[in-house]
Amino acid sequence: MPHERNDDMRLILTAAALAAVPLVSLAQDDPVKQAIDARHGFYQMLAINMGTLSGMAKGDVAYDEAAASRAAANIEALTQYDLPSLFIEGSSSADAQDSAAKPDIWSNPEDFGTKFAGLGEAATGASDAVKGGAGEVGAVVQKLGGACKACHDDYREKS
Repeated sequence: MPHERNDDMRLILTAAALAAVPLVSLAQDDPVKQAIDARHGFYQMLAINMGTLSGMAKGDVAYDEAAASRAAANIEALTQYDLPSLFIEGSSSADAQDSAAKPDIWSNPEDFGTKFAGLGEAATGASDAVKGGAGEVGAVVQKLGGACKACHDDYREKS
């Protein structure tokens, strides 16, 4: 009997935990917060990989072909993501405190999408282009940085 009682208690606790899951997910189901968090994650990954390449281009970090190629490949992959889809209604800096996105993104989404596509074009082939030395990395960083700046000038609040 004691064995059955433990099994019954486990079943009751498991059922209670499973019943609470929808409530927890509903409490966290805020599409605006999720979109902003996803954008922040995207930009954090982009920054980490750009930092690796920039450090090598400046000579602050020793050139490592494998690390440079991996960072550039990560940037190439990131630019394939549909980032503009994360700029949903209600997620501008005017609506949400935790965003550096200018309202112009929402009033001119076509141009924003075009500028993001420009980053993808700048990133194309970057994983091979960084091979051969720090000078090669510098050229890629300039190309990527130009695409980033083109978008930031119009669509990112100064921090």
